[in-house]
Amino acid sequence: MKIFQLSVLQVTDGNATKLSSADDLSSFSFYQRGSVGEFMTFMAKTVAERTAAGQRQSVQENSYTAHVYNSGQDNITAVVITDQEYPVRPAFSLLQKLIDDFVTSVPKASWSTPSSIDFPAAKTYLAKYQDPKNADQIMRVQAELDETKVILHKTIEGVLQRGENLDNLVERSNALSSQSKMFYKTAKSQNSCCTVL
Repeated sequence: MKIFQLSVLQVTDGNATKLSSADDLSSFSFYQRGSVGEFMTFMAKTVAERTAAGQRQSVQENSYTAHVYNSGQDNITAVVITDQEYPVRPAFSLLQKLIDDFVTSVPKASWSTPSSIDFPAAKTYLAKYQDPKNADQIMRVQAELDETKVILHKTIEGVLQRGENLDNLVERSNALSSQSKMFYKTAKSQNSCCTVL
């Protein structure tokens, strides 16, 4: 998963003007970086111009995906260009934070001269969101849950000794009441109703 470019643009009368951007083209050879950068800037401007106010969309081109959010606020649009494996939710979360930070930290008066805009947060966001699990709380929690589930499955299997079966243990157990044993059997039969023999 990789983010190649972040852009903040202002779209007025159907024309997009790049106000700020940051890119990481280190995965391309030195001689390709200029061309790739130009292509990504062109892609960002094109999709920004074709995204209506308040709309979010993802546009794929070859092995790249441009996630776009037109905030509708002061005609500001943000675009992040990633590879196709990058998840959608963190991409749109990044765009929202990028726009909010840009609008609050960069004075409107400087928007008319984009070359004078200093917005170092774009590079910070580019670095932070390279790994979406570190940036997106929901993805991080899901990854931890998946890891815990694997550990629990391994733990139950590890506790049982060779040739031992949980059904046999439940049946032989003196610690379980007959009601608990019946509950276990009923639950197991209901869970296995759809297995193919």
